[in-house]
Amino acid sequence: MYKKTPPQGNVLLEVWKCIWFALTNRIKNRSRHIPKREHWLDWASEKYSNQQITEVKMVTRVLFLFIPLPMFWALFDQQFLNPLLILVFIPVFDFGLYPLINLCKFNFTPIKKMATGMILAAVAFAAAAIVELKIEENAMPVAVPKESYIQVLNLADDDIEVAIQGYDPFQHPIKPFQDPDEYSRLILNSNQQNLHFQIQFQGSSSTFNHIIQEKTVNSLIVYKMEGSLASRFIKDMEQKPMEGMSAVRFINTLELDVNITLGNEDFVSINKSYGVSRYSILARGRYNNVKCRVGAEESILRLGLLDFGASYTVVITNTSSKTFQTWKTEDIAANNVHISWQIPQYLLISAGEVMFSITGLAFSYSQSPASMKSVLQAGWLLTVAFGNAIVLIVAQAAPLEQWVEFVLFAVLLFIVFVIFSIMGFFYTSVDPEELIPKEEKEELSSSKNMIDLVIKKSEL
Repeated sequence: MYKKTPPQGNVLLEVWKCIWFALTNRIKNRSRHIPKREHWLDWASEKYSNQQITEVKMVTRVLFLFIPLPMFWALFDQQFLNPLLILVFIPVFDFGLYPLINLCKFNFTPIKKMATGMILAAVAFAAAAIVELKIEENAMPVAVPKESYIQVLNLADDDIEVAIQGYDPFQHPIKPFQDPDEYSRLILNSNQQNLHFQIQFQGSSSTFNHIIQEKTVNSLIVYKMEGSLASRFIKDMEQKPMEGMSAVRFINTLELDVNITLGNEDFVSINKSYGVSRYSILARGRYNNVKCRVGAEESILRLGLLDFGASYTVVITNTSSKTFQTWKTEDIAANNVHISWQIPQYLLISAGEVMFSITGLAFSYSQSPASMKSVLQAGWLLTVAFGNAIVLIVAQAAPLEQWVEFVLFAVLLFIVFVIFSIMGFFYTSVDPEELIPKEEKEELSSSKNMIDLVIKKSEL
């Protein structure tokens, strides 16, 4: 007994035609002598029926509420969400949270749920900004044009004092094998510059010249060679190793070449007399049984823990009991923020998505006539597209630090939350069934009775 009605016409096109006709008709009839009409869409009454105009009015009221919504999608679509988390939250909210709120006699309307979802998304991005700040606390400084960074490794056997002509980055003596606190920033006069170093050592002064390039991170190695002071200028790793790996390089102070095998494949050869190896990228772990060969002898090198995201310089000093004596310094600090700190962000943004998206779709359908549901669905998807466009505009127009971008989006969404709440306060919900003409209601009622009759017959 089910009657399938084939689709007729283009509903979206008809809506826009009605709106366009109302606007143009209103512009044509601007005379003071023409009576005003209650609503601007009433100017379409010359061409469209009262029911069509009323349905378009309902659609435009909901579409007006959609105007602030793209900002939520601008935040939401930047997060990778676990679909399982969404599926878990839906029954928790429907059968747990919402009934509990109703027991408290709080009128938690759909618009209030959507506004709460916005707040949760904004808080999620604020939490992401805090985590990003903690991550950047031990991040490598990024050198900009005409800027470089430098540290000093004292491999001599006594304190040294380092001075650079035109700069004053090292104000205290540097002890032998002292871990550098942090890199010192140098502002250059051009894209490369010749630096004049003056080093005080055991009452004598030595002068060295080294060329430094802009946007680089460097180490000045100071050591004794044949009774006198010598130096070497080397480039360091400029950013953390990717994907949580660790990086290590070696400085060989011995008078023989050293060959090191890291793991099963990575082979490192280091020249004698303060030769410096390339960086080797390794997985995080403890490396206490590294095979090393000096000439015909094979020894063991104990590196200890190479941590997530860290960069190390290991100085090989001498051998003792078939084991190398080494000194390890951490050039780039290891990651110290656990990945589990991302969980609150995902919980908040997932909860916000459940309260905003699911409620918003249900609210839109409840406020639209049967013939206009596809129009509101198209309008809803359009807000998602505008949200993605906002992300592109912000990312391309003014590249910001990651945490600043998170804060910016959180603040923007909070502003949108205030605007949406004010708009929702003045919104009055309607029942679309009240717009159905009496004849259609009788037809629907008879259809329902026929369905009930068929069901009862089948039961018999």
